[in-house]
Amino acid sequence: MPVIQLTQALTQSLPLCPEGKGRIELCDAGVKGLYIEIRATTSDTGTFYLRYKNEQKKTAHKKLGLTTEMTLAEARTTAKQLKAKLLQGYNPKEVQKKSTITTFAVFFESQYLPHVKQHNRSWKNDEQMFTTHLRGVFGDIQLDKFKKADAQRFHAKLMEQRLKPATCDHYLKLLRRILNVAVDWEVITANPLARVQLFNADNRLERYLDEDDLGRLLQVLYNDGNRMVCNILLFLLTTGARLGEALNAKWCDIDNNRQWRIPQLQSKSKKQRYIPLNDVAMKVLCAVDTKNNYEHIFVNLGTGEKYRCIKKAWTRLRKEAGLSNIRIHDLRHQYASMLVNEGRSLYEVQQLLGHSDPKVTERYAHLAPSTLQQAANSVSPRLGQPSGL
Repeated sequence: MPVIQLTQALTQSLPLCPEGKGRIELCDAGVKGLYIEIRATTSDTGTFYLRYKNEQKKTAHKKLGLTTEMTLAEARTTAKQLKAKLLQGYNPKEVQKKSTITTFAVFFESQYLPHVKQHNRSWKNDEQMFTTHLRGVFGDIQLDKFKKADAQRFHAKLMEQRLKPATCDHYLKLLRRILNVAVDWEVITANPLARVQLFNADNRLERYLDEDDLGRLLQVLYNDGNRMVCNILLFLLTTGARLGEALNAKWCDIDNNRQWRIPQLQSKSKKQRYIPLNDVAMKVLCAVDTKNNYEHIFVNLGTGEKYRCIKKAWTRLRKEAGLSNIRIHDLRHQYASMLVNEGRSLYEVQQLLGHSDPKVTERYAHLAPSTLQQAANSVSPRLGQPSGL
């Protein structure tokens, strides 16, 4: 905890957390006990705190405000005023207990949702889950009145409504996440749902195509009359990209070195990445023929707008190919499987798919039975021919 002379300029350009650390503190040399907490998850914003000793002589912390909401001078003044009140017996925790703590619905709508909109691109999922199930069950409950048993009953009831175990877990995880934010912001002192058990069901389904399946699908994609949708699907199959990445692809993102740039805002990892385009992918781009007339690559020529959904067309195409239970995202699985079956390393596959964690790549890298059979047979020459066989 370095003690430095904090400046207003520093509060407006905070340092990043070192790699591997979840948080750091910058302690003010001007006012003893005043410090700025910087979290790795919100490195653009710090929080002013005052560290003090409570009546039990234990270290306690009082949040003063965000660096984006108050100046350093205001934080120092507030800290000095609070220290004076502490000397007179003031107990911030006791005052908090006596105050009326907000309900779950009010906290979600007025505090959590505005916060998550700035930091999580999937905030709409949180909003939908809140509206669908959480508001009706927990909306009127004060945050400090949450009970573990209530959450467990809610979790089990979702299963009775025939929701998938993984979906039930998503609701419980969202509840935990919201209450964790309330703890971080000192609305409540602890999260009662921290140890509620999840179902943790293995919902990973191995969906990939054998040679016959792939052949039938390619036959349909190369010959069907809906050329634009077929080209989108071929582009996914030959690049391993996500559907959203392809639908948002622009001609300006394709460079002369056959590299497709995925902008940070379009990437799931929130990091810009590049996908090398193979020969088939380049042929797809040539066949699309929208380069000089439209900003986006894959455009509905009837409306002049980029495609937003191709689910209906995909359902028809996969049925024509005789494929059942194959999703568009499984084309990404197929790309990874083809790479591995051609002898490419998992590291190479990881880089091509843009995964930060190699464990995620392993889920996609399905080996064909024929490849596994070849691997098993490879040890036969080492074992020789036992007598009697």
